[in-house]
Amino acid sequence: MPKILTIAAMRLLDPAGRILLVRKRATTMFMQPGGKLEPDESPEAAVLREVREEIGLVFAPDQVEFLGHWNGPAANEADTEIHAYLYGATTAEAPCIQAEIEQMMWLNPAVALERDDIAPLLRDHVLPSLLGG
Repeated sequence: MPKILTIAAMRLLDPAGRILLVRKRATTMFMQPGGKLEPDESPEAAVLREVREEIGLVFAPDQVEFLGHWNGPAANEADTEIHAYLYGATTAEAPCIQAEIEQMMWLNPAVALERDDIAPLLRDHVLPSLLGG
């Protein structure tokens, strides 16, 4: 029986339509900013907190859109499934690497989908939805 992690993630786009990908320290896969919910924390509060902690961007609740829920394999943890609440926002502000983030990049969604180092949530759900698939 796999371990289950409940997370909230942000599909963050810039005005040109590029998506922000981040890689956490000591991992190999790129993903969206976000992370685990704290006890008694709503998914929306968690994604706003995680984005602020990881990349220094502050969003008000009315600046993000709930995009849905996704279940699937975790990117960096064996025998683990994630239950992800996905939110979306667009920003012209520059993110700044903080907390456990080691690397970040803005990529065209089609280019990102060609990579072999992207998390299953991105590969199987987020990027195809941006590309109309």
